[in-house]
Amino acid sequence: MTGTSPLRVLFLCTHNSARSILAEATLNHIGQGRFQGFSAGSSPRDNQQPNPLGLQVLQQAGISTEGLRSKNWDEFALPDAPHMDLIITVCDNAAGEVCPFWPGRPATAHWSYPDPSVGTGSDAEKTEAFRQTLHAIRRRLDLLVNLPHDKLDKVVLQNSALELARS
Repeated sequence: MTGTSPLRVLFLCTHNSARSILAEATLNHIGQGRFQGFSAGSSPRDNQQPNPLGLQVLQQAGISTEGLRSKNWDEFALPDAPHMDLIITVCDNAAGEVCPFWPGRPATAHWSYPDPSVGTGSDAEKTEAFRQTLHAIRRRLDLLVNLPHDKLDKVVLQNSALELARS
């Protein structure tokens, strides 16, 4: 992380509709200008949109959903795309896939979360699954944004992100 430019973090999932969207919005909410969150999917479905329950849970938590959209990770491998400092996979499927070449050689980590969108049950149970996932993501992101500045140095960032995966 250099000077005043924010540390850019890309959260990856398969469809970019739930976990990665929750992480992007949360990091932008708590990042205090020191962090900038993005999200994308390895294979979003045609006309993929963020999961409505995810958006609802974010709004209930006081987190803005403005501008959130499902994106293919190829957008972030383009020459004019913002260079990422850290790329975090948040689903086990995306973690096992061959990723595009990321400009700038960012640090990488895998933070596994269960998919809240696959649950069956009542609307209240489905909403609770999203709340639990948001809480787990928020807990880890709170640790990330509160790391001392020296833990965010590009050389150290890889280890810091991997250590947080165990938190």
